[in-house]
Amino acid sequence: MTERRAVLILHGKQALNEDVRNAVQRKRNHGWELDVRVTWEGGDAQRLVADALQAGHRRIIAGGGDGTLREVAEALALADTEASLVILPLGTANDFARSAGVPLDIERALDLLDVPARAVDMGSVDGQLFLNMATGGFGSQVTASTSEDLKKVLGGAAYLFTGLSRFSELKSAYGELSGPDFHWRGDLLALGIGNGRQAGGGHPLCPTALADDGLLDISILPAPQEVVGTLKSLLEGGLGIDNLFVRARLPWVELKSTRGLDINLDGEPLRGEQLRFEARPAALRIHLPAHSPLLGGARRIE
Repeated sequence: MTERRAVLILHGKQALNEDVRNAVQRKRNHGWELDVRVTWEGGDAQRLVADALQAGHRRIIAGGGDGTLREVAEALALADTEASLVILPLGTANDFARSAGVPLDIERALDLLDVPARAVDMGSVDGQLFLNMATGGFGSQVTASTSEDLKKVLGGAAYLFTGLSRFSELKSAYGELSGPDFHWRGDLLALGIGNGRQAGGGHPLCPTALADDGLLDISILPAPQEVVGTLKSLLEGGLGIDNLFVRARLPWVELKSTRGLDINLDGEPLRGEQLRFEARPAALRIHLPAHSPLLGGARRIE
């Protein structure tokens, strides 16, 4: 019988969240031994994962947004452990959780503790691992510049508001992408590379991505002549935008940009003139709903 024991690594902003407290107590009443650890500053998530593994925990819960999820997932993958991950989505966007079909209701999300884990891929770039998506171009600038105060007031709509308010700053970026039997170069408006399907607060950059196929989905939005009108359609979910994308599914892809390109790595900023993105097959064990849209053919891990 699986040991009913787990540790919740909770983002510090959620420390006083009564819904989280009540959901934790509910699982304890159902026989789960749940320890709670709260992050305070950068690096805490990695340290708390290491402490949990040393204490013998085999289920780690990441309670926070996409940034917290990336930090915990990366720490688990680098530890090369049999421990598995549960997502408690408490952020503004929760892009990976939404793509994966993880319930946004706190109690239902914690119930995934009782669901068998599945092996999923992660992406790697410049020594860093990411779970959801690396994004580039104007969309990543919008994500990075959306204020925390605005997120509190508007929730996910804060990204849309920020994007619409920054049209005057809009400019395309030049990039060249190469991979197995794939090559593209030109001016781009947005770029997505990853295993999740959406980023930046709900924009479906890679709408058919799978997290267990050993490949990274690549989506490029070339910069057309009417750049502002196209971005407005993208941010508002306008019809007809999908057929403008150039897409591929590759085990690796190299990105070159002579002027450098700003990349957002699940909330972590990254910049470089030459970057190599690689898929790390089955790098992480994670508890997802049985019919998660991101799961193709991965076997359950009992």
